[in-house]
Amino acid sequence: MITIAGAGVAGLASAYELARRGLAVTIYEAGDAPDNNPCSWFAGGMLAPWCEGETADPQVVRLGAGAIAWWQQVTEVVKRGTLVVAPPRDTAELTRFARRTESHRAVGAAEIAALEPALAGRFQQGLFFAEEAHLDPRRALRDLTRAVQDLGVQIRYGTPAPEQVDVDCRGMAASLPGLRPVRGEMAVIEAPDIGITRTIRLLHPRIPVYLVPRGDGIYMIGATMIESSSWRPITVRSLLELLGAAFALHPGLGEASVIETGTGLRPAFADNVPRLSHRGDTTHVNGLYRHGFLLAPALAKELAAQFCQDHSHADHCERQTA
Repeated sequence: MITIAGAGVAGLASAYELARRGLAVTIYEAGDAPDNNPCSWFAGGMLAPWCEGETADPQVVRLGAGAIAWWQQVTEVVKRGTLVVAPPRDTAELTRFARRTESHRAVGAAEIAALEPALAGRFQQGLFFAEEAHLDPRRALRDLTRAVQDLGVQIRYGTPAPEQVDVDCRGMAASLPGLRPVRGEMAVIEAPDIGITRTIRLLHPRIPVYLVPRGDGIYMIGATMIESSSWRPITVRSLLELLGAAFALHPGLGEASVIETGTGLRPAFADNVPRLSHRGDTTHVNGLYRHGFLLAPALAKELAAQFCQDHSHADHCERQTA
């Protein structure tokens, strides 16, 4: 029996990969439901490894490249690419973004209008990352929960993990050396008359933002992360900046209804690259930073491979995956 602490995206992905290899798995989750995992529940759900290459380590791009195919096994993935745009005064930001990333093509006003008619006439230049995708993280968590349960995984909600577990996926609660909290803030807005269908990144030197469609006129808007350990609700300044950026993207979003706001503390190491860490008999899956849904699949596969190399589990893994 493999025991896992935490039923967020890292814990569920780890359980999925272990169970697929025939191992019995139990997850301990202190919260009483999937929505009690703020980092996973308030995520953007962008599967955008090439965009992330603008600031992320090359390992993030490499590890995230397989995330789309992995998630398509368990939930709906919208593969319509990512469109990156900038106001005319910030075209230098677009040039810089293009230089630091790959797997994109430059698009002009006509193609921007063809890709997203709602943005027609608003931007003259952009970058289109055609191979990227997004998902609804809340639906993905529910679907992944069902998938692991179908594989025989037990999830013990409302049950803190015992002192000793095989795998720890509890983010900041794990208290790993070198781990720091990075605060993410988001707002969910409803604008039924604005038909944006793919993730849009609006570049700005002060507050680059992203808008992710959730369907039925619902959008999640978020921004870069803040170095903070505070769990307090979103600040007025941050909310004004997010909504101001939405208005800059399309004036019609100024009439949107704010239906939810949220915050989460993303666990990150100094280099913002996640890893498996071994302390005693426990393997920690941690440091996913803002890349939880993008990088959890790769780390889960690495974890499962390590467990199946362990002499105590190897024969069983080989029998089940042959």
